[in-house]
Amino acid sequence: MSKHPAVEAVRGFHADLTGIRRDIHAHPEPGFEENRTAQIVAERLESFGIEVHRGIAKTGLVGVLHGRGGPNGRTIGLRADMDCLRMTEANTFAHRSTYHGLMHGCGHDGHTTMLLGAARYLAATRRFEGTAYFIFQPAEEGPGGGAVMIEEGLFERFPAERIFGLHNWPELPPGKIAIVDGPAMAACDEFRIAIKGRGGHAAKPHHLKDPVLIAAHLITALQSVVSRNVHPLDSAVVSIAQVDTSGSTAFNVIPERVGMLGTARTFRPGTRDTVEERIKRLAHSIAEAFDAEAEVQYARGYPATVNDTAQAAFATDVARKVFGSDNVLTDVFPTMGGEDFAYMLEKRPGAYCWLGQGDGGAGRMLHTARYDFNDEVLPLGAGFLAALVEEALPVAK
Repeated sequence: MSKHPAVEAVRGFHADLTGIRRDIHAHPEPGFEENRTAQIVAERLESFGIEVHRGIAKTGLVGVLHGRGGPNGRTIGLRADMDCLRMTEANTFAHRSTYHGLMHGCGHDGHTTMLLGAARYLAATRRFEGTAYFIFQPAEEGPGGGAVMIEEGLFERFPAERIFGLHNWPELPPGKIAIVDGPAMAACDEFRIAIKGRGGHAAKPHHLKDPVLIAAHLITALQSVVSRNVHPLDSAVVSIAQVDTSGSTAFNVIPERVGMLGTARTFRPGTRDTVEERIKRLAHSIAEAFDAEAEVQYARGYPATVNDTAQAAFATDVARKVFGSDNVLTDVFPTMGGEDFAYMLEKRPGAYCWLGQGDGGAGRMLHTARYDFNDEVLPLGAGFLAALVEEALPVAK
């Protein structure tokens, strides 16, 4: 494990960080409702002597810390998300969720705690010159709290020159970190398709315009969107997640309508446009071919999370000092998961990094009911975030 000075210093208060993380885990709060979590964060930052600004995107807050000599125009931002998922936890340990239907199933409790750990270390040592902004963001899981913070003047009030984020990654073992150059996570879109036909008795299909049959043809045809419209060296996903036949449970009734819910994931803006256009055209054309109708609602979600080349290289260099060169992975595939840190990377150069925490092979992947953040990696993540500040804003010699 790392012997980096920042990591070693954070290990001195590892137990305190573990207590904070487990307390937040036991009291999960969904997007824009992170009142208790924000209060904990604010109180902790203030106890470290860090200036706190609250009420950005409702429950978001920013800590401001000046290094040696005060502000000098050089700045950096570090971001952590605070919200939970609307899901029920299946774990039975003592710090399991105390709120039914809410769970920290993605590790934002750990992200928040690691950033608090970095802030505590940096406030105590101040081995940097310039200003560090600690950005605690609400509502990453769907509502897009990052975009709201930007709309409410995040970077005008706290003008970070570059920005970094860290997400735990169960697929990687503890002690490893992955940083990619360019697209790291996909744009995340949602679509709904309604096929409207003519229902009736299943034994008399000649009287009907069967929306079930049409939906089946459409589901198959949608698989061609990626295989025959996207460059083979590009990447995209089109998935139908749900099919609804209007609640009919009778074996001999064809419904009037079939609804479908799906997602599209892409990295490139042009590919995103192509995928949306092809989904709409196929739905309308196939329905028309069967003398029926299709309605399509396509909603664009988070844009792709794209790491800046120079900042990804900088983060990689820092990671090698913290984790050791053999533990820094750069030749890894991007993920088709979405992340609203993308909005911040559209406004400021930076990078989003994946911190190995293990347990993925034990059925504890992100967004599963038995997931839990691995507290053993808290010093690694906090130390890495702190090292980013010290390396970006070094003390003049």
